[in-house]
Amino acid sequence: MLEVTITCRRVGKVFRDIAEGNEVVALQDVDLSIRPGEFVTLLGPSGCGKTTLLNIVAGFEQATSGDVLLEGRRVESPGPDRGVVFQDYALFPWLTVEGNVLYGLRRKRLPLREARAIARRYIDVVGLREFERRYPHELSGGMRQRVALARVLAIDPKILLMDEPFGPLDAQTRQIMGNLLLELWAGDRKAVLFVTHDLEEAIALADRVVIMSAGPEARIIGTYAIDLGRPRDAADVRLVPRFHELHKAIWGKLKDEVVKAYRGGRQ
Repeated sequence: MLEVTITCRRVGKVFRDIAEGNEVVALQDVDLSIRPGEFVTLLGPSGCGKTTLLNIVAGFEQATSGDVLLEGRRVESPGPDRGVVFQDYALFPWLTVEGNVLYGLRRKRLPLREARAIARRYIDVVGLREFERRYPHELSGGMRQRVALARVLAIDPKILLMDEPFGPLDAQTRQIMGNLLLELWAGDRKAVLFVTHDLEEAIALADRVVIMSAGPEARIIGTYAIDLGRPRDAADVRLVPRFHELHKAIWGKLKDEVVKAYRGGRQ
């Protein structure tokens, strides 16, 4: 049996709709395994439960049914073994770049000198050495997301959980950030679960693309191995014929779900 970092077994999630007085099934019987070092993108229309599943893996929410296991241990709460990068950066505005990257390290109770050395190394890795004394409001969107990425990498998690981290960025910055992510990922090959709406981004980054159906009662309906080779440029790879073959195949599976979500008012 292949070693796995994360295993989701028949995960389901039911929310209580207080306004309507009924229950809404957000996830149904989701089975997903991510191997060590594997980069998996999770793709689907709005309202399909992608973020809900990521939050359950992160420990921010509890599944109504099923289990999530991290290296065989049940996930029941957040922990430093799972690093989360959010769409809205989630930086502390009163802390500098260095202060934000230090935050998780100090929570791990590392000595200050050691924590600062680690923080500065990752600030340098993401290209922000000259900005370590700046505050978030003094940075561009791309720079803020680099801080968020450095903060997560500094705590050395077993898996990166990324919830549309490049969503707020313009197209050019998204591709630059995609390449930075691939470069950093290639260094230590952490497992990654990356949520996105963008099919091209999903293919350009991943080893495997996982498709979820339109909600309610969302589930996994397709998995595609991305055989585009490594190392990979997130922009240049979009020009090769195999990329377009994969795009056509995945879109053929995804488009009906997007239409369902649109007709159901979820897009």
